[in-house]
Formats: sequence, C-alpha cells, structure tokens
Amino acid sequence: MAGTPAAASYDERPAKLEQPTAYRDYERRSVDIPMRDGVKLHTVILVPKGAPMPKGGAAMLLTRTPYNAEEMTSQHASGRMAISLDGYDSAPEVVAEGGYIRVVQDVRGKYGSEGTYVMNRPFVGTSLNPTKVDHATDTYDTIEWLVHHVPESNGRVGILGISYDGFTALAALVNPHPALKVAVPMNPMVDGWRGDDWFHNGAFRQYNLSYIWEQVGTRDNSNKYEVTEADAYTHFMRYGSAGAAASAHGLDQIGFWQKLKAHPAWDSFWQEQAMDKILAKAPLTVPTLLVHSLWDQEDIYGAPAVWKALKPQDKAGNLFLTMGPWFHGQEIERADTLGAVRWDADTGKWWRAHVLAPFLAHYLYDTPMDVGTVTAFQSGTNRWQTLPGWPTAPATAKLFLHADETLGFDPSAKEGTVDYVSDPAKPVTYEPRPNKLVGYEENPWPTWLTDDQRPVSGRPDVLTFTGPVLEKAVTIAGTPVVHLTAATSGTDSDWVVKLIDVYPDEVPGDRAMGGYQLAVGMDIFRGRYRESLSVAKPITPGTPLEYTFDLPPANHVFRAGHRIMVQVQSSWFPLYDRNPQTFVPSIIDAKPADYVKATQKISVGGTGGSYIALPVVP
Repeated sequence: MAGTPAAASYDERPAKLEQPTAYRDYERRSVDIPMRDGVKLHTVILVPKGAPMPKGGAAMLLTRTPYNAEEMTSQHASGRMAISLDGYDSAPEVVAEGGYIRVVQDVRGKYGSEGTYVMNRPFVGTSLNPTKVDHATDTYDTIEWLVHHVPESNGRVGILGISYDGFTALAALVNPHPALKVAVPMNPMVDGWRGDDWFHNGAFRQYNLSYIWEQVGTRDNSNKYEVTEADAYTHFMRYGSAGAAASAHGLDQIGFWQKLKAHPAWDSFWQEQAMDKILAKAPLTVPTLLVHSLWDQEDIYGAPAVWKALKPQDKAGNLFLTMGPWFHGQEIERADTLGAVRWDADTGKWWRAHVLAPFLAHYLYDTPMDVGTVTAFQSGTNRWQTLPGWPTAPATAKLFLHADETLGFDPSAKEGTVDYVSDPAKPVTYEPRPNKLVGYEENPWPTWLTDDQRPVSGRPDVLTFTGPVLEKAVTIAGTPVVHLTAATSGTDSDWVVKLIDVYPDEVPGDRAMGGYQLAVGMDIFRGRYRESLSVAKPITPGTPLEYTFDLPPANHVFRAGHRIMVQVQSSWFPLYDRNPQTFVPSIIDAKPADYVKATQKISVGGTGGSYIALPVVP
C-alpha cells in the first residue's frame, strides 16, 4: 500500500533519546573514575545550578555504596535535586539547601563499577586481602580525582552514609585524603560477629541469608531469594538448620557464605576486619560524627563500639556522637514515632537541622556551630541532651532477679532457681507470627525492637521478673551488663535477656500504651562462648555458670508509676537460628537429631544470684 513505511524503519523510538534538562536545578554527570590498579568505579555527580555558588566553590558530599549510585541519585522523577535525592542516605534538605555537590559511587564489583566484589572488603595488609586495594585506597583515589576534575568544588570533601555506606565512611578514615574534612558514618557496620549484621554474640542472624544471596550473587542484585512460605517461621522450621536453608536456596555457591560458615566464632577472620579495632591503631585526624540509633534492628553494635575504641585517645577533639530514638537509618526520615511509641516531636528533623547541617557546614564552609561532643535523646522524658561524654554513669547499680519472679536493687537472702523448659521444636518468636522476611515496605522489621513484649510474657518458656511500681524515676545512661548465673540440662544453650519498661495499666492521652512492655535493651548470647568468644566449648550439664554480656546502650528514664521488668528465654526465632542445645561443631549445620529439650535453671538470691548491672544516674 502506498505510503506504508518499510518494515525495517517502522520504529517510533528515536535512535537515541535525549533527556530534556533545562528545567533541572542541577547538572547530572556520570563518570567512571580510575583507581590505582586501573579498575574504574562508576560515579554520579550532581552539581547545583540556578543558585549562587558559595564563594570559592561548593563542597562535595560523597557516599560510596553497593546499592546502585544511579538509582540513589534518581529516587523520584523530578527536576529538583532535593527530590531526586529524597531517599536512602541523602538527608536531601541538608544536601540541597546546604549548597553541596552530591557524589555517589558504586563500590567495586557492584552495579556500574568494574572489579570484583567482596563483602565488607578487608583492608590491605591483613591476611584477608592479598591485593593492594581496599575501600580506603578507593576512597583516596576517588577524592583525588574529584578535587581535580570538578571545577565547581572548593576542594573540600565530606563523606557520609548509612549501614554498609556507614562502613565505607569509616573506611575513608584509614589513611585519609587531605581533602577529606569531615565524616558522618551513620549506623555503620563495624563488627559482623559481636553485634551487627551476621551474628550477635555468636548467635547467627539467619534472616540475612536473603541479603547475602542477593547482595553477593550478582552485580546488580537481580536474583532474588525466593520462598514458598508466607511466614518466615514456617520457612526456617521447614529446613531445620540455617545451613540446610542456605543450601536449598543456592548459597553454597556464594564465597562470603562459605567464609561465614567457616568462622562461626570470633576468630581472626572477624577481628582483623572489625572497624573499631582497625581505627584504634592510629589517631583520628578527620572530624567525625558517629550516628547511632538506640533501637537499631540491624547494626546496633557498631557506632558505640567505635566511640568506645577511639574517644579515650581523641586528644584533638575530632570525635562526636549522636544517639537518637530511631530504627536503622530513621535519622534521615520523619521520626516522631517508633512503632507504637511517640516521641512528642519529629526527632529526625530536629537532629538534621540542629546537628547534621551545622556540623557539615562548619567543617566544609567554616560556619560557626554549636554542636556538643555528645547529642543524646533521653527516652522516657523524650528530650534531647547535650553531654560532655558517654556514658554518663558506670554500670554499677545491681538489679537482682528474685525467686518469686520479682526484681529489686537489694539482693534476696533466699537462694534458689527459677526454671523453665526450652524446646527447639517450639521456639520463642522475636515478634508475633506471621514473621515476614527482612524488608522495609509494609513490614514490621524496622520497628520490631520496640514491639510490645506482652505476647511472650505469658509463655512458660519465658521467665518474667517484674519490679514494683516506681515511686520515683530511675534514670540510666550507659550500657546495662547482664550477669546471668544459669544451669542447663543440655550441653549448649542460648540466653536472651531483655530489660523492659512497663507502662502503667492505663495511660491518659495515649491509651494504646496502657500496660505496654517497651524493651529498653535486649540481646542474645550463645552459651558455648562463655569462656572465650573465639573458642566454642560445650557446657557442663547441670552446672551453674555465669554468663556476662552487654545489652545495647540506653539513655532512658523509667518514670514514676512505671515498673522495670526483665525477661529471660533461650530462643529468639526465626531472626536467630535455633540452638540445638546439644553441643555440635557447627550449629549452622546441626542435624534434626541434635535438637533436644533442655531444662534451664536461673540462679537467684544469695551471693551467686543473677542480676543486671545498670548505669543508674544518681
């Protein structure tokens, strides 16, 4: 038919689509920056336009990420820089309103960057890295390129990031580039065994199997961890051990999974890559603001550990700390609530305006700042505090567990035990079923640490010790330390201890909180590591032994009219893999016959009774 285009040219798309950019308030550049070994790392640079450039140029804010630089800098279809950045890591109002050049880079082996990917790549000079490159050298080479190839910059660079990106921000502090003037590691991954992503005191966080599969398996996270069960409890019970679940889902192909399986104890593999230990080897020369979430469901160990390691030797006053009432990364979001708990104000917005923005501007633009060494939110009173240091109180006030399942600051003369039976076939859940796998959309995962603990309080395998109604407030500011004396009929055991604020039976103005049991701090300890974190040993059945471990830091007021509660249990499923309660070389690969019931006896009263040492402020 006349006028019909030839089939070969029948395409309504242009040969190359040109994106209009005249309406943008920023210029977008995508570049591949060469590293010292020739590998090129994909980097996105957003340069503000349409507004006066700061005198001398704009400072650059860098984030190094395994989570897709192109996507992180185009969160929404908008010509406004702040909206394009409105998502993970960026605190867009601080970046855009502060007049910064935003730089986001894919780490080696992820998304647009060349090279190989290694989870939390260990540092050059350790036995774990045979190459001459790591996150510190890559950051140095990136900054060196940026200060010479971004003409709009003032030659100053800051680095910030959350979680893995908080880890890379810490890595930048190892032999830092002279142009690096400030760092803000937020909720950083620091020690994957002691209490961040992979283990907590030896108990394996099997929920992260899906993360390992997706993050390491492909360059672009395109292969998903598939399940056939709506309830994660059912999923993990079906396979039995974490190792069986991993094998069924292909993880035996993944190098990092093989390393993790080979190192279930806190051996040199974990110690050589622990960021607090690495950074403690040299003085901190870059002003650094550590950001910690008091209810961080993923990396609750990291920032306080770095603070503890570095602050005693910080003679130059370069180290700062924020502790906010947040879940993992909530500091860059709206944060007036955490689950059912209300904070009476948007704590994230306050912190960004009063701490983050002035801190960055001070070191990148020489503007004055009034930011204290420690900025801490005090839950209970729901107020921000400016403190000269942290902790403000040592953990010396002993809260004793009594035989009648009460609590008191005075020891009971009545010695005895309080017993329960732990059955791996019926593990205690970390939150009510159905349990969903880790995720941030329509998922209780971010806020589970503030979940009401009443659903498990009545279980026969959960001991609940409750103190009297407080006549006056009890304030704690520091790290509670568990001193649990216990015996088990098994040859291995997990111990979960929770420090809880019990609200009055009715709460005027917030009736949903009537009787609420809010965990102020809770954690798990794998009994095989009671003598040494690096060497597993079986437990002698029937012998009372002391288990000592820290709960996460707390800055909290148990108000008058409230009560203090302590819960003790031996499973926290399906977040953590079940302890079979039979000593086996590898719990990850425990067999069905290894899982046995055990009678747990908690010693109370007398000189050997169990207690929690609280950092009570006089």
